[in-house]
Amino acid sequence: MHHEYVERVVNLIKPDSHRIYNMSVQEAEQRILSGDPNGVEGIDGSFALLAKEGKTVRMARSMDRPMRYFLAKREEGPALIVAERMDAISEWLQEEGLGDQFHPSYTRMVPAHYVVEILLIGCPDPDPVYTRYFDPQKNTQPNDLDTIGARYIGALAEEIQKWISSLPAKEPIGVCFSGGIDSGAVFLTTHHVMQRMGTPLSRLKAFTLNLGGGADVDQARSFLAQTGHALFLEEMQASIHDVRVEEVLKTIEDYKPLDVECAAMGLLLHRCIRAQYPGWTYLIDGDGGDENLKDYPIEENPELTIKSVLHNQMLYHEGWGVGKIKHSLTYSGGLSRSYTRTYAPGKRLGFEGFSPFTRPAVIRVSEGIPYIDLTDYHHGKLYDLKGDIVARGVKAVTGIEMPIFEKRRFQHGAISEAQLRGAITNNEQRLRRQFNALYEVV
Repeated sequence: MHHEYVERVVNLIKPDSHRIYNMSVQEAEQRILSGDPNGVEGIDGSFALLAKEGKTVRMARSMDRPMRYFLAKREEGPALIVAERMDAISEWLQEEGLGDQFHPSYTRMVPAHYVVEILLIGCPDPDPVYTRYFDPQKNTQPNDLDTIGARYIGALAEEIQKWISSLPAKEPIGVCFSGGIDSGAVFLTTHHVMQRMGTPLSRLKAFTLNLGGGADVDQARSFLAQTGHALFLEEMQASIHDVRVEEVLKTIEDYKPLDVECAAMGLLLHRCIRAQYPGWTYLIDGDGGDENLKDYPIEENPELTIKSVLHNQMLYHEGWGVGKIKHSLTYSGGLSRSYTRTYAPGKRLGFEGFSPFTRPAVIRVSEGIPYIDLTDYHHGKLYDLKGDIVARGVKAVTGIEMPIFEKRRFQHGAISEAQLRGAITNNEQRLRRQFNALYEVV
């Protein structure tokens, strides 16, 4: 008896979830289908798209959208399941009677900034072909910090304006705000753009998480008082005792300690906003700012040197590259992996978030900064660079002198590290075991 060999593609990503500014979703899908990196780079917005022709499937996503896939084995041919989340893939497999094939480590994430091509010609492990579509060049900016700052924050302002212009009129806009460099720049630039557009500033709020005693609350108050914007601050009161680690792991579908901590704080903040404002939808944040300006303590990661950070293209965005034999193939690397810490908590609580620092136009400026000339491979000079560039840029674009405070991660500003440790372990292996246990068949 002859059995026709039939492949199947199941796309669980909702077609109305993309926010593309310059073309229809159908036009964008055609560009993905072509595989032409120049065409894909021209898609302006937030997207996670798939296109199929014959047995060839091509996928691509923007930095701010997770996109996972799984190749299931069927007698009649392979089935490729694509979704934002692992649990959506797992549920589909269960419904099809294929649930025994699933494990989180068998899923893959489409890496940001690449077109991923898969041929559905059998049921071996997927052997994707990666083609980079976003390739920002190094050392394209001058050594002048005023010029760099103006271009960097200028690009940020353009992205914020496009986003606001795409939102329904009169919808309120909330800034996830700590008073740090990134959220501070986003707030001041958003405020400036809204003024420039003639948008009522009554639509704008700065939401700060208050767990009692965290440094960020005082910082947020001081920042807004110094810039004359104190009336926009809204403190969201919560308790560290409300953190449920299992819920965080389920939400972000990951187990890296810093990302788990960050997402835990994000869940608390989003839950507080949702409780106080049941109808609120749109939030904007500063995620991606550290990656853009390479502002992570290199000394804390034994895998890194200042030369590796400055010489490897978008290292903090993409990790050590795609296609390597490593566990991170499950997720992709860098911010391409960890952005779920921001996206998933908001999504879980019914918000639509926006991280303008992740937009290619902004990253292109930051990647073009002549870091080596400006720092001479000196750690301190590199860490000082971010605040200097951003403050100069905010001044150039908005006219406001932006205060600069000591760098802290979101979770470490929300509460003391001792209190944080009491709620969330920083043992990666333990968190990984907890995560994998969510999918164990009892």
